[in-house]
Amino acid sequence: MKKLLHLPIFLVAAIALMGTSCKKDFLERYPQTAIPPELFFKSEEDLNLYITGLLTMNSRGSYISDQDTDDKATTGAMEIKTMMNGSPTSQNVTAGWGWGRLRNINYFMDNYARANVNQEAKDHYAGLARYYRAMFYMDKVKRFSDVPWYSTALNPSDSVNLYKPRDPRTLVMDSVMADLAFAGAHVREAVPVGTPGKWVVKLMQARVALYEGTYRLYHPELNLKGTATAFLDTAIKVSEEIRLSKKYEIYTSNPATAYGELFNSASLTANKEVMLVNIYDQDLKKSGNNNGNIINYEQSPSRDLVQTYLMADGTRFTDKPNYQTQQFVQEFTGRDPRLSQTMFYPGLKLAVNAPNVAVPHVVRLNKNFSGYHQLKGYINSTDSKILDGADFPAYRYAEVLLILAEAKAERGSLTQEDLNNSINLIRNRVNMPALVMATANANTDPVLAAKYPDVSGANKGVILEIRRERRVELAMEGFRFDDVNRWHAGKELEKIPEGMYFPGLGKYDLTGDGIEDIILVDKGTAIPPSGSQETNSLGVKLVYYKAGLIGEDVTVYLKNGNSGGPIVTETRLRNFKEPQYYYRPVPFNELLVNPKLAPQLFSWQ
Repeated sequence: MKKLLHLPIFLVAAIALMGTSCKKDFLERYPQTAIPPELFFKSEEDLNLYITGLLTMNSRGSYISDQDTDDKATTGAMEIKTMMNGSPTSQNVTAGWGWGRLRNINYFMDNYARANVNQEAKDHYAGLARYYRAMFYMDKVKRFSDVPWYSTALNPSDSVNLYKPRDPRTLVMDSVMADLAFAGAHVREAVPVGTPGKWVVKLMQARVALYEGTYRLYHPELNLKGTATAFLDTAIKVSEEIRLSKKYEIYTSNPATAYGELFNSASLTANKEVMLVNIYDQDLKKSGNNNGNIINYEQSPSRDLVQTYLMADGTRFTDKPNYQTQQFVQEFTGRDPRLSQTMFYPGLKLAVNAPNVAVPHVVRLNKNFSGYHQLKGYINSTDSKILDGADFPAYRYAEVLLILAEAKAERGSLTQEDLNNSINLIRNRVNMPALVMATANANTDPVLAAKYPDVSGANKGVILEIRRERRVELAMEGFRFDDVNRWHAGKELEKIPEGMYFPGLGKYDLTGDGIEDIILVDKGTAIPPSGSQETNSLGVKLVYYKAGLIGEDVTVYLKNGNSGGPIVTETRLRNFKEPQYYYRPVPFNELLVNPKLAPQLFSWQ
C-alpha cells in the first residue's frame, strides 16, 4: 500500500478562505502540509467546515452510468467488458486501491473530540464522518472483498499498520454496519439542504444491509450464507423505520409525466420523494448539462431492458408470442408508462429540432449502438440556464420501498400488505396494476427465472417481480451493476446488448404516425444525393441507412444482415468467469510494496 498523505488537502484550501485572524495566523506560522489539530478542532464551525469538505453524493453523471451492465450498449472501454474480452491480471486491472479519502475521514475521527462543543454536536459530526467511512469501505468490499480495516489515521512512520494484511470481509462489514448504526442514531434530522441527514444515513444503512445480506445469500464462494439473515433483518428494520416516519412519500402528479419529472426538474428541494438532492444551478456555478452524452450516443439502452417493462395492464411483454419481432413503435405501445419516461419514444418532440419543434423526432441510428435513446436525465430545452439547472435526486424514497419489499421477500416474511405499502405505491404513480403476491408465485416469469437461476423457494415468483420492479424503477441511476453482482447474475453480462428489430431492408415508421421516416438499403446501394432522395407522404426526406453485418461498410448492423433481425452492437465473445469476476485483484504494484496483502483471492494472479 502506498503511504497515506498526512494532510487533508481540501481542509487547507477551505481554511485559507476563512476570514478569522487566528486561522490566518496559524497558516502563516505552520507549514500547509501539517495543520496541528489543537489549532483547528476548536468549534462547531471547525467541525462543520471539515465535514462539509467530505461531502460526496451521486451526481447527474449517474444518468450515463451502468454502461457496464445488461442495461446498455457502449463503445467505451468499460472494465468488466474489457475483462470478459481479454486476459485480466493484477497488472492490468489496477483501479480502486486508493486510501487518501479514508485518511481524511479518520483524521477527523482522531481529532473531533477536541472541539469545545456539547456531546450532541460531537456525535452528529462523528456520525457523518462514520457515514462517509462506511461508504468508503463498502466500495472497497464490493471490489476486493477482504481489505485492511483502519479506524484511525496512520502516521507515515507506522510500518506495522501501513503494511498489515487484509482483514476478512466479515470484520470489515461488521465495522461498516457499526459505523452506520452510530450515524443513524446520532446524525441530526435538520441539516442544510443538499447535505445528508438522519434519514439519508438510514437509507444508506438499509442499502448496505440489503446488498451484503443478498450477496452472502447468493455467493457460495464466501461460505457466509448462514450470516445473511442478520443483514436482511437490518434492512427490513431500518427501511420500515423510514417508512413509518412518514417523512417521505412517492411523488405523484400526472401518471404520464410524474416519474419523468423526478429527473428533469429545475428544483427538487420541496419534492417529498427526494431524500437528498444534488442541487445544480448555473448562477451558483454548478452546471449539470449532459444532454450531449445522451443525444449524441455515449451509450444506448438495450433491448433486454426494453423487454423487461410490463404491459400497461400488468401482463408480461415477453408473454406475447411475437415479442422478439416487435418493432420500435409496437414495443412502446401499451406499456408501463415508465418506459416512455425513460427512453425516447415514438412521437417525442424535441426542442433541439427548432424551428420544427412540433415535428416528432426521428431517433438516429448508428453502428455499434442499439437505436434506442435514453430520455431519463435528458432536458428537453435549448435554454442553457434550464439545461444546467436540473437537480439530481441523489437519494429517493422509492429505493427505501424497494429495499423493504426485497428484504422481506428474501426472509420469507413478505405479505400482500407489505407489497401494498411498498411496490404497489411505486406502481400507483404510473397507474400500473398492483403486484399480487399469490399470482406472482403461482405464475413465475420464465424469462426472469432464466436470468436469475439461483432464486428458489415459495417466494421465487414475487422475488423475481421485485427484481423487475427495481430494474425498471431505478434504470439508468447507477444501481444495475451492483444488483447483477449481488444476485450472482454475472453471466447476464456475457450477453452482447442488442437493439431495435427490423425484419429486413425497406422503409420504416419510427414516429408512430404510420408514415415511413427511414429507409434501410443494401450495403452496395449508392445513397442518392440530397436533391434526389425519396420523400414520404408528408414531403419529408427519408433518412437513408446502409444495413448489413458487423465488419461490413454499413451504418446499421443487423444480426442477419439484409435478412433483418435486431440491431447488434458488437460480436466479440464475452466470458464471465465465476466467481473470479465478481471481484478485482489487489494491484500488482501494491503487493510489491506490501507482500502481506497476498495471496490474491478467487484465482486472481
